[in-house]
Amino acid sequence: MTNPYSQTSAQKTLASESGDAGGIQPACVMTFNASDPSGAAGLYADALAIASVGAHALPVVTGSYARDTGEIFEHFCLDEDAVAAQARAVLEDMPVHVIKVGFVGSPENLGAIAAMASDYEDVPVVAYMPSLSWWDDASIDGYLDAFSELLLPQTTVLVGHYSTLWRWLLPDWSAQEKPQPRDIARAADALGTPYTLITGIPLPDQWIDNVLASPNEVLASEKFERIEAVFVGAGDTLSAALAALLASGSDLGSATCEALSYLDRCLLGGFRPGMGHTLPDRLFWAQPESLDADEAQPASSSAPQVFIEEPADVTKH
Repeated sequence: MTNPYSQTSAQKTLASESGDAGGIQPACVMTFNASDPSGAAGLYADALAIASVGAHALPVVTGSYARDTGEIFEHFCLDEDAVAAQARAVLEDMPVHVIKVGFVGSPENLGAIAAMASDYEDVPVVAYMPSLSWWDDASIDGYLDAFSELLLPQTTVLVGHYSTLWRWLLPDWSAQEKPQPRDIARAADALGTPYTLITGIPLPDQWIDNVLASPNEVLASEKFERIEAVFVGAGDTLSAALAALLASGSDLGSATCEALSYLDRCLLGGFRPGMGHTLPDRLFWAQPESLDADEAQPASSSAPQVFIEEPADVTKH
C-alpha cells in the first residue's frame, strides 16, 4: 500500500543530525497533549496524524481524559514537574523541529511548556485551542488567561475554530458585522502570535472557509462543503499534521493547504466506532484497495467536504 502523504513529505525530510545512520530520517515533532482512551483526540490523534504525513512524534503526556466518543466525564492532570521531566529528557537527546501544544490541563503546565519553548526559541510552536465547553467556568477562565499570557508569546501558529477563537480573543466585539479572520489574527498578534489558522468560518449554502491569516494579510484559504456529521478530534488532527509538515520543510502556506487536504480525506473516511460521534480516519490511505469508495466515506459525502469543529454538545458529568 502507498501513503501519498508520507511520500510527499519524505522529499522534504531533514537530514539526520546524529550522523549514526548516515542518511535521511523523519523530522521530529514534540507534542504536548492529554491521553484519550477513546482514540478520538489527544496524543493518540497527534501521533497518528504526525506519522501519517511522514514525521516522527515525540508525545509528552500532560494528563488523561475519562471519556468516550460522545462525552468527556473527567480530566486528570499531571503536575508541571512531570510534564517538564518528560520533555527535557527528549529535548536533550534528539533534535526537535516543531513543538505542538494541545490541551495540557492547567495553567502550571502551560507555564512549564512556555518556559521550555523560550529555551528553544528557534523551534516553531503550533498551538491548538479546542472547545472547553465541557469544563467548569473557573477552570476555563484560568486556562485561557494563562494561555494568553504565557504561551501565545511563544506561539508561531495558533489553530482553532472560528467560534472558539472569536469568543476567546475578541470577547468585547460589538460591531454589527462578525469579525473577519484578520480581526482574530490581529488579536492573536497583539498577544505575541504572528499567524492564526481559523477553521469552520461559516459561508452561505452550507460551505465553510478555513483561513490562515496574519494581521496584515490572508496567506492561505481553503473552502469546503460541510459534512453533516459531528466529529471529535478534527482540530488535533489538523494542528498535528500542520506541525509535522512544517517540521518536514514545507513553508507555512503550503503546509496549511496540505494539512487541510489531509484532514479533508480523514473526515471523508470518518468512522463511528461507538455510540457517540464520528472520528477522523487518520490512516485512510491504509484501507484495503478493494474497499469501495462509498464504504470509505460518510453517506452524505459526494464532493470534497470538511467540517472542522469539536462537538459543542460534549459535556462533563
